[in-house]
Amino acid sequence: MKGPRLYTAEELVFAPEVARSRAILESYVPWCEAQRAERDRMLRFVDDHPDDAHQRTLLVGHLTASALVLDAKGERALLTHHKKLGRWLQLGGHCDGDANLPGVALRECVEESGIDGLAIDPVPIDVDVHVIPARKDEPEHLHLDTRFVVHAPAGAREVLSDESIALRWFWPEELATIATDDSVRRLFERAFRSH
Repeated sequence: MKGPRLYTAEELVFAPEVARSRAILESYVPWCEAQRAERDRMLRFVDDHPDDAHQRTLLVGHLTASALVLDAKGERALLTHHKKLGRWLQLGGHCDGDANLPGVALRECVEESGIDGLAIDPVPIDVDVHVIPARKDEPEHLHLDTRFVVHAPAGAREVLSDESIALRWFWPEELATIATDDSVRRLFERAFRSH
């Protein structure tokens, strides 16, 4: 059976209009009632902030995008030990004005992993709304995250960025041994079930 069409960074065009994010969220087919509620919450947020939902300057919260990076064999996933949050997470980050959510997720994965040749399945596999604690330079706010799967090429070698304490490939059964959260465990379950 042929897999999904994967896209490289060069194929994903910057989209400044929030309507692009809304269309991606509308197309997401939730796999449970909790996911439907999260998606609907994100759609309401976009409707309430039609001009700046994808801007970090929206202090109440903003759209983000992330992905679980799978190795070439689809057996392990790359996580970052995040400096600011102090736990193992998938790669991803702020839209910074780009409403093309798969493009944002792929860009962030390239920046945070240092891996060339990553490719993304542009169909979301999960959505998650979570609180980011207040820090000296920003108030507590929401991240409304759309999540994807990214595929690494054979022989991929990760390079640590300034945002991470460490990068490491994990087998799904290793998640119980590390400091992470339920949303990362759920993301592993979705990614490894569908690939």
